[in-house]
Amino acid sequence: MPLLAGRTVVVSGVGAGLGHRVAAAVVRDGGNAVLGARTEANLARCAADIDPDGTRTAYRAADITDEGQCEALAALARERFGGIDAVVHVAAFDTYFGGLADADFTTWQAVLDVNLLGTLRMTRACLPALRARGGGSVVFIGTQSAVAAPSQVRQAAYAASKGALTSAMYALARELGPDRIRVNTVLPGWMWGPPVQAYVRFTARSEGVAEDVVLGRLTERMALPEPATDGDVADAAVFLASDRARAITGQSLLVNAGELMR
Repeated sequence: MPLLAGRTVVVSGVGAGLGHRVAAAVVRDGGNAVLGARTEANLARCAADIDPDGTRTAYRAADITDEGQCEALAALARERFGGIDAVVHVAAFDTYFGGLADADFTTWQAVLDVNLLGTLRMTRACLPALRARGGGSVVFIGTQSAVAAPSQVRQAAYAASKGALTSAMYALARELGPDRIRVNTVLPGWMWGPPVQAYVRFTARSEGVAEDVVLGRLTERMALPEPATDGDVADAAVFLASDRARAITGQSLLVNAGELMR
């Protein structure tokens, strides 16, 4: 039987990268995917690509900083497929770079509003449907940089927001466990997908070196000879969303080709 047969999964932050991969993995593994993101055109493209006949997907534009829009996305899942079995949170503000010395704390607040509070808003909007199902799964997408800052780039606000989300995971795992709702986090490292590909291209052009040279710097510290892909991260998220992980909660899973081991 497919991993997610008959299950409905809400996926936030569906664009060209990881969100698309998670949604595709849900449909591939037999589930229904309810897609949310701020840009409706991205949602329509994803749905058409992964589910051409439209029977196993539904989508609605949703900004997770808006509680009403979170509730509307959860309502769509109930209306179209009868409930919610899992939520995978991909939506993130990950384009702000820098450290403390040059920090714009107004932007830090925006990062926290999306990555921490927005994720919690979306989770809370789905709780009634998860409880009505008798349990389910919440999967946060975190980042390796929340536990080990990279030397190549500074993303202090992003790392701090995702670290706070991981801390919230422990509290939620205890709070929601009696309802049989599991809460886990996937921590990607340098994940081969659109953002990292763009970083490699930009750095190679800036330094006048081959892209393989830049990629080699990233992989030299990994136990495996190539980085995890966004598809690998999506597979980990789908596993945690499924009943195969029914006894796993309050855990952080590094998907990083062995760059950091803990």
